[in-house]
Amino acid sequence: MVNNILPFVSWARRAVVLGLLLGLAVACGGKKDAADGAAAGGKGPGGKDGGPPKVLAYAVVAVQPRTTVLYNDFPATIQGQQNVEIRPKVDGFVEAIYVDEGAAVKKGQPLFRINAPQYQEAVNTAQAGIQTAVANVNSARMGVEKLRPLVNKDIISPYALQEAQFTLQGQEAALAQARATLANARTNVGYTRIVSPVNGVVGTIPNKIGSLISTTSTDPLTTVTGIANVYAYFSVNEKTLLTFTRDIPGVTLQDKLARLPDVQLLLADGTTYKYTGRVETAIGQINTQTGSSGFRASFKNPQGLLRSGGSGTVRSPRTIKDALLVPQSATYELQGKQFLYVVGPGNKVHNTQITVHPTPNGQFYVVRSGLKAGQTVVLEGVNGLKDNGKIIPRAARADSVFAASVGAKGGGENK
Repeated sequence: MVNNILPFVSWARRAVVLGLLLGLAVACGGKKDAADGAAAGGKGPGGKDGGPPKVLAYAVVAVQPRTTVLYNDFPATIQGQQNVEIRPKVDGFVEAIYVDEGAAVKKGQPLFRINAPQYQEAVNTAQAGIQTAVANVNSARMGVEKLRPLVNKDIISPYALQEAQFTLQGQEAALAQARATLANARTNVGYTRIVSPVNGVVGTIPNKIGSLISTTSTDPLTTVTGIANVYAYFSVNEKTLLTFTRDIPGVTLQDKLARLPDVQLLLADGTTYKYTGRVETAIGQINTQTGSSGFRASFKNPQGLLRSGGSGTVRSPRTIKDALLVPQSATYELQGKQFLYVVGPGNKVHNTQITVHPTPNGQFYVVRSGLKAGQTVVLEGVNGLKDNGKIIPRAARADSVFAASVGAKGGGENK
């Protein structure tokens, strides 16, 4: 009998222990759910409220129209105002080279001497021809003077005198031709001494002393580039050209160019050239292959810092009146589009899509659409906000927020 009761007692103890453990688990879980519900402002066990969600303070600012300056950047190629190819006008051998590559030269400074003795011989021949012509003129003149008294005395016919006079005129013409031949021969001799036609810098010199050169040679002897003033050639796309033609006042293209502000030149190392330039010419026609139109800006180059063949970036200022600026930190990107939070009635925020033009300083956007003047936007912490959420707005000083926007440098318009 006893043996039959013992197993029953053991099972009863086990059931009591298991019941105690289950009760503890349920109690702990209920407390945790209640705590979570209270922290989240939701509902605890039994559907009871845990309290309202916590409202945080965010810095905000009212967006007002401002005048700002943006810059359009255009890649440019630099060329000297004068880029003169030095080519020989006579055939011969290079006898002397007076300058080195890259040297600065003045107008009229000797560059090369060509050994061409045939041209000096032509001078000698022309001088001898002049002496012969002079002798013939003198002989013909004597014949005229000899016949004139005979004609006056009716000893000979007047036709004989006329014939002598015509002979004299022919000899005088032959003398003039001989003198022209001498002048031409001396000119050719002068071509054997080549001088610089402009002030500038000497380029490469492919021919060395002793090289045979010809007037039909493909390559020039060298190139002298005048760089006291340089040209920066750049292109704009059709969209930018239309904007320029439509927005800049003026009747003709030159009138519009005259009203453009001075432009800057960014050098290859990223620094800004100290002298500003002017856009002087525009082609006005669109290249059908590139879809762009060419412009040319002129810059002073007194120190010779800019060299022909260099590269740079022409930066053109553009003043925008009544621009709406927002800090880039106030926006976020979603699927390639820009959004920000606008504070509405009841201090509730609403995410709003905007189209913008970025400034390269990485601090601001110029809002083109999606935002109106006077609306208040959240400045920071936008990643933690949700649409229609409530905040405590903390107004920031607009002057301090937009202080860095003065003269904001913007690029990327030439797309």
